[in-house]
Amino acid sequence: MGCVPTFLSRRRGVLLPIASLPGRFGMGELGPCTIRWLDFLAECGQGIWQILPIHPPGPGRSPYQAHSAMAGDPLLIGLEGLLSDGLLERSECAPFPESPAGCIAHGTVLPARERLLCLAAKRFLDSGPDQNFLKFCRTEADWLDDYALFDLLQSLFPGLPWTAWPAPIRNRDHASLATLRDQFLEKIALRQALQYLFHRQWLEMRARAAANGIKIFGDLPLFVAQHSADVWSRRELFDLLPDGTPRVVAGVPPDYFSETGQRWGNPLYRWDRHEETGHGWWLQRLERATALHDALRLDHFRGFVSFWEIPADEPTAVGGRWVQGPGEDFFRKIFAKLGPLPLIAEDLGILGKDVIALRNRLELPGLRILLFALDDFHPTSPYLPENFSENCVAYTGTHDNDTLHGALFENGTASASRRSLLHSILPTAYRGHAQEDGVLAWLADSPARWVLFPLQDVLHLGSSARINRPGTANGNWSWRVSDDQLGSLDRKFLRRLGSG
Repeated sequence: MGCVPTFLSRRRGVLLPIASLPGRFGMGELGPCTIRWLDFLAECGQGIWQILPIHPPGPGRSPYQAHSAMAGDPLLIGLEGLLSDGLLERSECAPFPESPAGCIAHGTVLPARERLLCLAAKRFLDSGPDQNFLKFCRTEADWLDDYALFDLLQSLFPGLPWTAWPAPIRNRDHASLATLRDQFLEKIALRQALQYLFHRQWLEMRARAAANGIKIFGDLPLFVAQHSADVWSRRELFDLLPDGTPRVVAGVPPDYFSETGQRWGNPLYRWDRHEETGHGWWLQRLERATALHDALRLDHFRGFVSFWEIPADEPTAVGGRWVQGPGEDFFRKIFAKLGPLPLIAEDLGILGKDVIALRNRLELPGLRILLFALDDFHPTSPYLPENFSENCVAYTGTHDNDTLHGALFENGTASASRRSLLHSILPTAYRGHAQEDGVLAWLADSPARWVLFPLQDVLHLGSSARINRPGTANGNWSWRVSDDQLGSLDRKFLRRLGSG
């Protein structure tokens, strides 16, 4: 795969969404919650924390259907930190809705957090002009102004997609938008304040991570949601019909995850128009994302080579077709403007030689998923640890896979087949552990420069602890670890994985 980029020094780490952390207020959050977690990772010898996209999620809390490709998710703002800042009173936070063990009670926790966040943002604004806040608003105005207005409009037209808003607003009539900004000045400022509070807490988290020698590994989805500030404000960049609805949508054909493929529903790009604008939107997006993270997973990397175009009126992905993407020229122009970027290609799924060739020419690390080797075994499988190159990021599985325990013990004959295969291929040096721990140690000792362990696999949790089931709309993005589970972790074994 070519040279190993300098940012990919040998490290091991943990994959865990921020919201899946334990905490006092129903879900994981920034602030003391993440500080404690980073200290725990450092104590256990881990050098990477991989998270999911951090933008305001869409239906079902999916981070891959975010309402903005630039904004932070306000619901991740730490209430503990706002208490310490004097923006909330303890009496206002109690009693707080509880989440059942192992999950986030979105229906009760999120409204309670929204109420407290709005209260804190109002107090922040009432305390007088903050020069750092004013600077933030000026610096980020290109995306922040549109996002704040879009979020306000969501509250004015609840449940409606932006294509169903009144025509002057849907079509961004200048005078109509100016009137709205004047009429709702305070409510728009409140949304800007929430973005600033998120930004401030994020920088504090990044500083603690750096002090602990931990890289923050983020995720950049290729596509954005149809109902988003980006599509509403930059319609010309997307393949839309005159009424603003998509002509075609994104997805993938039938594959390992689904017999009918996956119809994601995101609008597709007009790459010709991005080219005409000098890729300005992408430059802004990548510059912001790399400023917030130490490295980024380029989700659905193959879509830059060719993407699966599905007619918008098709109910599944079966009737789609491959269409050529922007390819190497896009990346060369981005790198010419921004310099080398710490990007990792999510190169999973149906790949042609052209996708692999582009990844290699760009010298981007790719992903290796051990579970894939157990379902389609052959001795030369690229998903077996002994066949890894250095220039890759390895996992037992990602947030889209079953847990290791679920794959080995909870799937009937498929699990029995995987266990039997593992018994025959697991090197002797790793057979003194429980089978799952032996797999983790085998992966940790592989040539891969970065190895990520989903926390569920370290905890030996089953399929009920999955983060996401691709192709399903409900029951995802809600798993949460408990303090008791973290307390039960074998820290000595985690340190052994960290030293792999």
